[in-house]
Amino acid sequence: MTPHDPDLTVPKPGHRPLRDRALTLDRRLFEAAAGRRRPGADPVLPRLGRGAGQGALWFAAAAALAVSRTPRARRAAARGLASLGVASLSAGVLGRRSVRRPRPAAHAVPPVRLVRLVRLVRLVRRLKRQPVTLSFPDGHAASAAAFATGVALESPGWGAVVAPVAASVTLSRVHTGVRRPSEALAGAALGAGAAFAVRGLVPTRGQVTPPARPQADVPALLRGEGLVLVANSASGTADRARALRDALPGAEVVECAPGEVSARLEEAAGRARVLGVCGGDGTVNTAARVALRTGLPLAVLPGGTLNHFAYDLGVEDVRDLARALRQGDAVRVDVGRYSCGDRHGVFLNTCSVGVYPELVRERERWSHRIGGWPAGVLTALRVLRTGRHPLEAEFQGRTRPLWLLFAGNGTYHRMGLASGRRRDLADGQLDVRVVHGGRRPAGRLLAAALAGPLTRSPAHAAVQVGRLRLDHVAPGTLLAYDGEVTEVEGRVTLEKLPEALTVYRPIAGY
Repeated sequence: MTPHDPDLTVPKPGHRPLRDRALTLDRRLFEAAAGRRRPGADPVLPRLGRGAGQGALWFAAAAALAVSRTPRARRAAARGLASLGVASLSAGVLGRRSVRRPRPAAHAVPPVRLVRLVRLVRLVRRLKRQPVTLSFPDGHAASAAAFATGVALESPGWGAVVAPVAASVTLSRVHTGVRRPSEALAGAALGAGAAFAVRGLVPTRGQVTPPARPQADVPALLRGEGLVLVANSASGTADRARALRDALPGAEVVECAPGEVSARLEEAAGRARVLGVCGGDGTVNTAARVALRTGLPLAVLPGGTLNHFAYDLGVEDVRDLARALRQGDAVRVDVGRYSCGDRHGVFLNTCSVGVYPELVRERERWSHRIGGWPAGVLTALRVLRTGRHPLEAEFQGRTRPLWLLFAGNGTYHRMGLASGRRRDLADGQLDVRVVHGGRRPAGRLLAAALAGPLTRSPAHAAVQVGRLRLDHVAPGTLLAYDGEVTEVEGRVTLEKLPEALTVYRPIAGY
């Protein structure tokens, strides 16, 4: 007869019959699951359970998702890890300290041996050492369910890939005799709850629905006929261009070098019903200027290092754009415009003066040598540590020193100076963040980055306006717009062009 777990078989006075029946059922399920032989699972499940220790398996899975280069997969990885962290903390601090239940006895687990060729290998199912920590709930199951649920909430497709692995990890805990079924299920429930708690604090992209806007009247291109898409080859767009041709065989795709983008867009506008562009934010800015002048609707496919405008539209890959083109789904969005004397331009994302344009210019100098992110870190350190003086400009009737003036085309719903997400691309507002001058910019920029989007302090301010003007700007001052840099001086005006641009965007399922 298989020895039973002492804490389950010895009746304790005062227990209610219902709990006794639940404990008895838990014991029987444990003995049935642990005692059952699974020849195919015996070599796999124990290794899978060990690999999930300390979250190693899930960190590896998150790394694999992150290198896929799709924003949805990267968000899924980040959400999965955040959910895992909350679940681990809850299981270790709350669960085991409130329910002090010892581990089950491992006698019910058969000592399966695995034979490879002639050599006898070690025991592969029963653990060599039974853990001595408390048993309720199962931390491995909590982490597995938290990571899988977090990934699925952000990306159902990747969630379907991760879910079988998470279920196998949970099963391995009972299979190797280190957890009872109730403890594994409680851990899984705790992990799933942690993922939903994280979603409550940080909504998924699918939860945030943009405000209703009148849809633009645009043609529906079932096979892509009439779409001419210009792809910036420097952005590594070959795969995306090929995928677009497969999805919309009637579309024309023109690949060109960076210096040819503007000319190719002008040529494409002469024969297109819909002007398309594939590249980063700088390339999209060039296409937007052509679309504004010709009145053509714009189709944007992200294909560069920075793709803020496409992602805020809800276009993350070829499938999103193809669906919008087939269904004829499009909206009108605001465009920002800057002007300085007879020089003017537009911006779809941001426009800024001060420290940030210098960061952009320095980053461009180094990115081709050491890569984009290392170049960004290096230039930030170099610029912020210099003893340079802040920009002097007249803003809102007062001449004051400024380390940075940032204006977003639409309100950015995230703490920080930039890099947030816009839920409404036609709100008629410039999201203005100002960092006032001081001895050194680093502390003030950090304080502004940690502050909310609508705050005021001696170091920084944040307001929303439809138009602003800077006067007495020194000659040679740099202005950055959508990753491009130009020089301005004298009077600089920033304003909105409300709903000036028509852009394809998937409406259903955004």
